[in-house]
Amino acid sequence: MSFFLKSFATNSSVSTPREATIAMMQTSSYRVLSQRSCSSFRKNESINVFQFRGSSSAKVFSFLNMRHYSTYSSDEVGSSSKRRSRGPLMAAKKASEGEKQEGKYKHTVDLPRTTFGMRANALVREPEIQKLWDDQQVFKRVSDKNDGGNFVLHDGPPYANGNLHMGHALNKILKDIINRYKLLQNFKVHYVPGWDCHGLPIELKVLQSLDQNAKKDLTPSKLRAKAAKFAKATVKDQMASFKRYGVWADWDNPYLTLDPEYEAAQIEVFGQMALQGYIYRGKKPVHWSPSSRTALAEAELEYPEGHVSRSIYAVFRMLSAPPATNGSLNEFFPDLGLAIWTTTPWTVPANAAVAVNAKLQYAVVEVQSLEGDSIASENKKRRMGNVLKEQKKFFIIVASDLVPKLEAKWGTKLVVKKTLLGSDLENCRYVHPIDNRECPVVIGGDYITTESGTGLVHTAPGHGQEDYVTGLKYGLPILSPVDDEGKFTEEAGQFNGLHVLGDGNGAVVKYLDEQMSIIMEESYEHKYPYDWRTKKPTIFRATEQWFASVEGFRQATLDAIGQVKWIPPQAVNRISAMTSSRSDWCISRQRTWGVPIPVFYHVNSREPLMNEETIDHIKSIISKKGSDAWWYMKVEDLLPEKYRDKASDYEKGTDTMDVWFDSGSSWAAVLEKRNGLSLPADLYLEGTDQHRGWFQSSLLTSIATKGIEHLNIILIITSGFQVLTFLSLYIKSLGNVVDPHAIIQGGKNQREAPGYGADVLRLWVSSVDYTGDVMIGPQVLRQISDIYRKLRGTLRYLLSNLHDWKVNNSVSYDDLPKIDQYALYQLENVVKNVQESYENYQFFKIFQIIQRFVIVDLSNFYFDVAKDRLYVG
Repeated sequence: MSFFLKSFATNSSVSTPREATIAMMQTSSYRVLSQRSCSSFRKNESINVFQFRGSSSAKVFSFLNMRHYSTYSSDEVGSSSKRRSRGPLMAAKKASEGEKQEGKYKHTVDLPRTTFGMRANALVREPEIQKLWDDQQVFKRVSDKNDGGNFVLHDGPPYANGNLHMGHALNKILKDIINRYKLLQNFKVHYVPGWDCHGLPIELKVLQSLDQNAKKDLTPSKLRAKAAKFAKATVKDQMASFKRYGVWADWDNPYLTLDPEYEAAQIEVFGQMALQGYIYRGKKPVHWSPSSRTALAEAELEYPEGHVSRSIYAVFRMLSAPPATNGSLNEFFPDLGLAIWTTTPWTVPANAAVAVNAKLQYAVVEVQSLEGDSIASENKKRRMGNVLKEQKKFFIIVASDLVPKLEAKWGTKLVVKKTLLGSDLENCRYVHPIDNRECPVVIGGDYITTESGTGLVHTAPGHGQEDYVTGLKYGLPILSPVDDEGKFTEEAGQFNGLHVLGDGNGAVVKYLDEQMSIIMEESYEHKYPYDWRTKKPTIFRATEQWFASVEGFRQATLDAIGQVKWIPPQAVNRISAMTSSRSDWCISRQRTWGVPIPVFYHVNSREPLMNEETIDHIKSIISKKGSDAWWYMKVEDLLPEKYRDKASDYEKGTDTMDVWFDSGSSWAAVLEKRNGLSLPADLYLEGTDQHRGWFQSSLLTSIATKGIEHLNIILIITSGFQVLTFLSLYIKSLGNVVDPHAIIQGGKNQREAPGYGADVLRLWVSSVDYTGDVMIGPQVLRQISDIYRKLRGTLRYLLSNLHDWKVNNSVSYDDLPKIDQYALYQLENVVKNVQESYENYQFFKIFQIIQRFVIVDLSNFYFDVAKDRLYVG
């Protein structure tokens, strides 16, 4: 029974080898119970092996080769009387003090005896046991001995930039439970732990540790050396923590994305995608972080609640209408304008068009009877523009369906004078409100609706993905007068040097209002992309970047997603939706700490040089010297022999790869390169946030280079991303984090925050439904600790009553009392349900099954009934 719970309580100590042997009952046939537990059936003749009736092949103790848990409520568990729940445990406790007890009848009573302690003494014993595992290489020896085939759980690399949190603990312990179960099912388990070691977070950590003088003298090579040192130190600390959680892995041979052999494999994946035409360079809008001064991928964004933008309703004065309108708009000139709405006024200097929906109906309305003063005084979030305060008659074009809503919002009377389709407005001309350029009205896509705004969309191809697509269709200029810091450039004229998310935004609004172009300014709360590292807003900005053309292999990726088994099943819907709607993947970053994009640029034409020869040459250099070579070697040494006479005509690029490309290449760098590993992996297990992160990048790189016939994954399990500390939301980058180390070792105040040890932490992991958000906190931990003590007490009671048991004392099943047969019948059901739950990865059910069986069925009932014949039989 002591090994019954090992998958989530791996550190419990069996006191002696003899007791371990007794507990395991290591015989090929299953013999059970001592003579004293069945006194009425004492026999001297040879005892036959029992078998369950109707189940001759039932292996009752096959649960000894597993780690599992159940499906009953805590109310059911706690319903039995306190007297019964304490009886056997208190007896066992008193029995441990048997040597101190004196009495003339002591020799007539067969009291329980064991050295298996009532207390786990986890803070002392667990490190001792874990050291034994390391010294004896237990994981490797067990795995090597098994002959039931390979099982590969491919580890998603955590980021090497700080201390671990509960998300890490949940993830690694879940993986360990699975690996240990597979070991006990006779599989050769391969689990290589990994770490993501490149990228901005580590670079920022290094920069934050330096003073101003040190930063001035910081060269790219020096920065990279410091970043590598920091990452390796963090890996060492995190590895020690994972070991303390009781996790088994190939700790001596982890994979780090900064290792030269890993970087070379990543360059190889990049090269294969480039040679197949999936990698290209282009100027298009990308998520740009002014605070980090780099482009970001979608997976590097977060959308916090409560962001408020400064939105405006503005009028762009029309100049002319196309012949298709048959002069129907002429009567409204020169007082006719296009009404637009935007939450990013700072993008107006880059405006190139106004887009309409060809299928929507639009209305020319006269703006009358201003009541804006009362609205402005009633709602501080709104401010009426000067154009309405002028009391001058003017006309605007808006979507017909939005007329009532806009009347109410603006406090005006909008009198419809004429209606027409959006298609009739194509090629109308208007004057740019800032630099007086003449701009067209164009037909946009289905993104133009009547859910909000005016039905007309201010279009700046340099600052939005949909705007960019529309701009390509009409050949619009891609303007983006914003620099790396998020400040207007000289191209923005009078706004030069102002930050677009600060003073620049306000300056644009002020200027537009002075030019009688603002109808209303309004605070607008909505979801807005933030840099997940700096926690500051991002912008859309057109820059020259390297992209992976997802469109080229999107359908193959979607087909592959359908072939993978997902737990929970609905996860497939989420990643399918993300993949089908995602734009091309921006894979370049303007940072120093990372794997370089292996490209050279002609110094005059800026044409890139990147082909099979250059990529292979750089890969061979990096495989020997690491990616640092890109920074310290000269261009002529980095170029292949045939190009060296032209080395002076080229310079090497400075962009590095997106870290998601790093980790997304792990299937190639680890599964394809390591001995004993191969594609596909049996299992990926990560948090639900990896639908747009590692799961997706792994699939994209694999399908793009290998095709669907070489799919790199069989099964993906997603766990809940959020850990709730009662009502407090856990987010890993914020401060409200439950520290796994504090749970194991205890806090500064041991009375308020005692050290529970790793077994209690692991037991908690086994108890939660990891497919959703999970709860943890002081009260939860106390409850889990109580359950752990009850389980340990039951194990101790079993061991203490087997101290004098011998194999030749076995009793056949048919000769057992009915109550013993009933207990074994229950055990067979437990084993069946536990194994079924293991195969379905439903560990919380196993926890519930065992909790009920041990505490209710055994301790409260069976032990209570059997204790008299145990002691005096």
